[in-house]
Amino acid sequence: MITGKKKPVQKPKPAAKKSRPVKKPANARAGQIKKHSEEIKALNDRVLRALAEVENTRRRAQREIDDTRVYSITLFAREMLTVQDNLRRALAHLPEDMKNNEAFKGFVDGVEVTERELLNIFDRHGIRKISPKGEAFDHNLHQAVFEVETGDVAPGTIVQVVQDGYVLKDRLLRPAMVGIAKAPQPKEAPQKEEKPEEGANKE
Repeated sequence: MITGKKKPVQKPKPAAKKSRPVKKPANARAGQIKKHSEEIKALNDRVLRALAEVENTRRRAQREIDDTRVYSITLFAREMLTVQDNLRRALAHLPEDMKNNEAFKGFVDGVEVTERELLNIFDRHGIRKISPKGEAFDHNLHQAVFEVETGDVAPGTIVQVVQDGYVLKDRLLRPAMVGIAKAPQPKEAPQKEEKPEEGANKE
């Protein structure tokens, strides 16, 4: 019979004692909770402000893009107003006999068609004529070049348009040159001549 050496029996190690967490006072925990809540609130405010700023920046950029697209033709449109003015003057100063003359009829019709087509192009691009006769004077749209004394209309009413104005969408391209009414000045009563008293010139 073979006998082997017996292995020594290992005694189990005693379990390590668990360290109990040190309890903090209730007021200290409440202070930490309040501090963390304030930090979270501050961070939340910063995030909301940052988001609002990003949105405002996006809107401003979009508005600038829209304005650039709409008003990019402003300078060109102002130059084209001179062409429209010249076409209008050409038609206005044509003698009546020339308008009724068959030899010039084609020329007159061509100028009228050109003017109408130019006005149609203006309309498609948001360019609108201002011809405010009979309206109240508006310094945002009109430029007064003279005044007319009259009692037929209220003071400040436009009685004559010297040159039409134009707007591009809601932006003024050129003010209308106008004459406006003003109240007539009251007439002074004629002064009576004083008659010299009798005997005043006698010595």
